[in-house]
Amino acid sequence: MKSMLKRSAIAALSVGVVAGLTLGAAPAANADSHNDIVFIQGVKGDGFYITMDCGVKAAAKKAGVKVKTVGGAKWDVALQKPILDSIVAGKPGAILIAPNDVKAMQRPLENAAKKGIEIILVDTTVGKPKFAASAISSNNFAGGQEAYNAVKRLIPGGGKVMGISTIPGISTTDARDAGFKSAVGKSGGLFSYIGLEYSNNEPSKAAQIATAAIAANPDLKAIFASNLFSAQGAATGIKQAGKEGQIIVIGFDAGPDQVKALKDGTVQALIAQSPYDIGTKGVEQAVKAMAGKKTKKKMTTGFTILTAGNVNTKAGKAAQYLSKC
Repeated sequence: MKSMLKRSAIAALSVGVVAGLTLGAAPAANADSHNDIVFIQGVKGDGFYITMDCGVKAAAKKAGVKVKTVGGAKWDVALQKPILDSIVAGKPGAILIAPNDVKAMQRPLENAAKKGIEIILVDTTVGKPKFAASAISSNNFAGGQEAYNAVKRLIPGGGKVMGISTIPGISTTDARDAGFKSAVGKSGGLFSYIGLEYSNNEPSKAAQIATAAIAANPDLKAIFASNLFSAQGAATGIKQAGKEGQIIVIGFDAGPDQVKALKDGTVQALIAQSPYDIGTKGVEQAVKAMAGKKTKKKMTTGFTILTAGNVNTKAGKAAQYLSKC
């Protein structure tokens, strides 16, 4: 009798184990993990990426997927690559990432895609993004053209203009700078482009560039600064040269610091992107990719030109970036 009971218990246990495997108890946990999304910001604490993260979280909640947000303390590929490596080791279903460098992040992201992780490029990109399920960003070339349109509105008489950027090799700022230069070149001689210089993301360096340019070109009319620190430095350089009110600064993005600078008169116009929309679209494409559905390989979003005249309007406020969700 005991032997029969023992055999019955073993048989029941075996059935239970088989049933457990059939129902997929362990695989279900893996499946849940495979539907997780990780958002790797270009840099932590920046209004643009904070706003994008708000869009990411809202879309993830709507889609019923988990999302985790990480990022480096500064824009530095040497910080971003280890973060990516750590995330890839956890094998999430998808990674949304703003690559810090066009070349250096190419191979690491290709390798992540080969492991079956869906890669969604948001904001910035790499040289050969074929591995990505989708790439979503502003049309930054068009953003540079919008910067020229802002200059034309504020200085209809034309004159000399220049660009101050951060560092070469960042897809977004490279495209903005190229768009601005192209638009100036098509102005029919109304404006002349005296060149582009790099501030290495240091406001003090941008200030030195501006003061040197003004000394060499006392009739300079406008500076297009394609990121926050370049704009801050350009404004400082103009002040140091005693040219406040005579030379305008067109900045990019509309975070709290940029908007304050606009209201204070430090910059005269801002080109605001749509980071919230980039975040929501990024999650939507990630969810489709993880489900094996067709994705849109490339998507772009638009811009709003902010000036002192519209920054406090309903539309102007809607275009400004968030400091928290």
